[in-house]
Amino acid sequence: MARMLIADDHEIFRKGVKDLIREMNSKVIVDEADNGYEVITKMWEYDYDAVLLDISMPGRNGIDILKQLKGYKPELQVLILSIYPEEQFAMRALKAGAAGYLTKAAKSDELVTAIKQVIKGKRYISSSLADKLVNYVESGNEKAPHEVLSDREYEVMCMTAEGRSVKQIAMELSLSDKTISTYRARILTKMNMRNMAQLIQYVFTYNLLSCNHE
Repeated sequence: MARMLIADDHEIFRKGVKDLIREMNSKVIVDEADNGYEVITKMWEYDYDAVLLDISMPGRNGIDILKQLKGYKPELQVLILSIYPEEQFAMRALKAGAAGYLTKAAKSDELVTAIKQVIKGKRYISSSLADKLVNYVESGNEKAPHEVLSDREYEVMCMTAEGRSVKQIAMELSLSDKTISTYRARILTKMNMRNMAQLIQYVFTYNLLSCNHE
């Protein structure tokens, strides 16, 4: 009997995935978590075979949670399912130990295939992500300026480029306005940029802007 945790802050989405898993295999026990703290707490309570994890979690970035999960249980299979396109977070997620990465725009049959793979202890790489991995290797793996950012800084950069104000970002990430302002200043310093207009132009140039962000 396999056990899986669905970690996402949207109840309707969790229910939809839970129903999908039950239709797929009645022998999979499915639990839910709506924030990073609950994910970590439940990891201490139950022995999960796999976790379906969103990147945008209240209070903590999903990549940070992923790193903590893998540090606690290296063999744990974590499938990232996010609104962010592969260009934004897939490479970071795989480097942090994810077994796979799918966007929420993926079709249900692809999600079912991915879940079956990670429950078996295998990786799932979509065909589109496989192409990006090949291009990444062939490019010589030279770091772009945004790759020096932490996962949280990277997330704040993308949300800023999408037109969100400091207050909006703070509310969505469950952080203070001051913390977000500090992140934005740190991003400009690390990337050697003068202002947000220059940063936004950079995001568009590198095609990092999410077209799926809700």
